[in-house]
Amino acid sequence: MAPSNVSTLRLGSGIAVPTIGQGTWHMGETPAERANEVRALRLGLDLGMTVIDTAEMYGDGEAETVVGEAVAGRREEAVIVSKVFPHNAGREGARAACERSLRRLGTDYLDVYLLHWRGAVPLAETVRVLAELRSEGKIREWGVSNLDTADMRELWDVPGAGDCVTDQVLYHLGSRGIEYDLLPWCRERGVPVMAYCPLAQGGRLRRDLLEHPVVREVAAGRDVTPAQVALAWTVRQGDVLAVPKATQRSHVRENAATMGLGLTPDELAALDTAFPPPRRAEPLDIM
Repeated sequence: MAPSNVSTLRLGSGIAVPTIGQGTWHMGETPAERANEVRALRLGLDLGMTVIDTAEMYGDGEAETVVGEAVAGRREEAVIVSKVFPHNAGREGARAACERSLRRLGTDYLDVYLLHWRGAVPLAETVRVLAELRSEGKIREWGVSNLDTADMRELWDVPGAGDCVTDQVLYHLGSRGIEYDLLPWCRERGVPVMAYCPLAQGGRLRRDLLEHPVVREVAAGRDVTPAQVALAWTVRQGDVLAVPKATQRSHVRENAATMGLGLTPDELAALDTAFPPPRRAEPLDIM
């Protein structure tokens, strides 16, 4: 079960979720790891991390099949987020891609369907087909991913774009560029940000974050791990949903336990000093 003091947010009008979910990037790529990946996702569901984020791109669709196996028999417990390739984001392409994702996931609907990043298909066409899929019950809500502030402003000029429920972007303590303009823009419009790679991605970047002396000092003072400090920081304000990937059961439990961890003003100030917020607009950080 999730901690009793878990903060939640809403994706659209009807989907309430905890601020920490589960990512699946790179799942499904190694057959020998499949059973472990399925077990990890199921454990995450057991512990209250109901959001599972995936994409048709991940493992060329195999991550979706891992998710499908993990949620078999307990679909209603999960909030499944998947993403459509930009080149599939046209009217016919998105319909076909959505059907393929549904088959791999073993479900008849997606909770949230995202445009993975912006491509050549006009945003207006993508919004129209996502609205159609929503009205047909194929998806409950839709959103976008890797769209920066200028893209979001352009999106908002499209009829129906106000139904967008999230922008999923890279965001963690060592990558704070969205705080200058994108995050405030989304907050003003009540659009939660979904943070992928909230513990950083890659060996050096992750080490720079989790082995930083200030992060380690805060963690030691709270008797938690540096990863829990970094994850708690990402969701500190209650309107960001983080989707860390974990395949080891110990890491899944750490992530779930972070849902009840709040950082103090002094701890947040120390982390701000070590990892200063942006003072000017920065290009969107993308992995």
